[in-house]
Amino acid sequence: QIQLVESGGGLVQSGDSLRLSCAASGGSFSRYAMGWFRQAPGKERQFVAAIQWNGLTRIYSDSVKGRFTISRDNAKNTLYLQMNNTKLEDTAVYYCAADRRPHGTAHAMGTVPKYWGQGTQVTVSS
Repeated sequence: QIQLVESGGGLVQSGDSLRLSCAASGGSFSRYAMGWFRQAPGKERQFVAAIQWNGLTRIYSDSVKGRFTISRDNAKNTLYLQMNNTKLEDTAVYYCAADRRPHGTAHAMGTVPKYWGQGTQVTVSS
């Protein structure tokens, strides 16, 4: 079973950048597709970005495409989310997730069973 711990959240002003990290342990990180999701107050958790187990495919929600970049360092068992040109609507708790099955695709991350981290708060102010 994989354990996930997010870090890097905080308070930023609109237009600023922020990088989230997700440290994985307890499993073969490099074998699993990974993703970021977020949940704003009063809203359902939504998909943000995903990356295939080998890093070859990355997908993004329309709301963050062109501003956020997902990446992974398999040697460090760490997933990242670089957030540039942040907007007020990016305010949410951000969750790291891992596919429970090895060698899954990035496109499947929205529907497959996942391991979850505890989340990190990102607040964007004007």
